[in-house]
Amino acid sequence: MADGSSPFGKERLKQSAATAPLGFVGSSVRTLVRQAFALLGLVLIAIAVPIAFVTPLLPIGLPIAILGVVLLGRNSLWGRRWMEGVLERHPRVERFAPNWLMKAVFGREKRTSDK
Repeated sequence: MADGSSPFGKERLKQSAATAPLGFVGSSVRTLVRQAFALLGLVLIAIAVPIAFVTPLLPIGLPIAILGVVLLGRNSLWGRRWMEGVLERHPRVERFAPNWLMKAVFGREKRTSDK
């Protein structure tokens, strides 16, 4: 090591500089994909209501709405906050949600009301 080279020298700096932009790009792409999924979930929720009214005999709107809620809740912090706010204002809505859906969207069990 008398020549001034160290194990953390220029080779290490080259490797970290070469992978740093890829890490940033990968993170940006992941964020973009998550926001696209959240937006898709929001669109699916909005579309599910008219579809449910158009097809009253076949429950097509319900699976579309459930898929939208799961996409929005899992991929967006603002979507999850919005849905938690709706559940706080209207606790009867949470009664109809199955436990697996609450775990899939919010990562928690259903709240039980002691009223």
